[in-house]
Amino acid sequence: MAHPPLEDLHEYVSFEDPDEDRTWVIDVTFLLSSWTCIWGRGCQGVLTGDATELQQGCCSYGAHFIDDDDLEAVKPFVARLTDEQWQFKSRSKRYGWHKTEADGTLVTRVVEDACIFLNRPGFAGGEGCALHNAAVAVGERPLDWKPDVCWQLPLRLEEETDDHGHITSTLREWKRRDWGDGGFEFHWWCTETDEAFVGHQPVHRELHDEIVEMIGQKVFDLIEPLLIARAGRKMVPLPHPAVRR
Repeated sequence: MAHPPLEDLHEYVSFEDPDEDRTWVIDVTFLLSSWTCIWGRGCQGVLTGDATELQQGCCSYGAHFIDDDDLEAVKPFVARLTDEQWQFKSRSKRYGWHKTEADGTLVTRVVEDACIFLNRPGFAGGEGCALHNAAVAVGERPLDWKPDVCWQLPLRLEEETDDHGHITSTLREWKRRDWGDGGFEFHWWCTETDEAFVGHQPVHRELHDEIVEMIGQKVFDLIEPLLIARAGRKMVPLPHPAVRR
């Protein structure tokens, strides 16, 4: 009896950290895929219907800060934004650009149905994230300017500690479930369909700085040779589910 093919099939590699009581688990399938951000180039956004024309990407609901340190790290860069770079700077002066929700979650404010930092189509100072654009303009890394969740997507690092204190760190692609229940209401999510798998280099190169920031240079140097070998002629990697059809 034939069985249906497994859904969302990924290859992972795991290894022990040489210096810590930690096991690393790496999503090889995603890191070798051709995913690239297609904001403004066909990204349909994360609303309940196709919202390509809004060019909101995954900024429709604002950013959730991981903790107080995440918020504090962003503040000096927000202070550097000018009126010419940030469409809603005057609004932020009046109401503030972040708030604390009833459950204690720190978030950026939502203005006109999207994050306060999202410059809308037609804004003379540049469409898209004001923090991202300003960082690029001065030759700095956008990941240093933005809330952690904003520069990490679509990567996710999960860490679990067992009863003996051993840590398992898993680097993988971000799934709908990682958004919470609301993620299953999205009309579209970029790692589930093939539109975003059009990059000219694998994710481990496309998002090199982001990966190093998340797992450290030492661990990246351990996995990069493996990824390069896996992509070689003798070791054919499992293609990403979004492009396997």
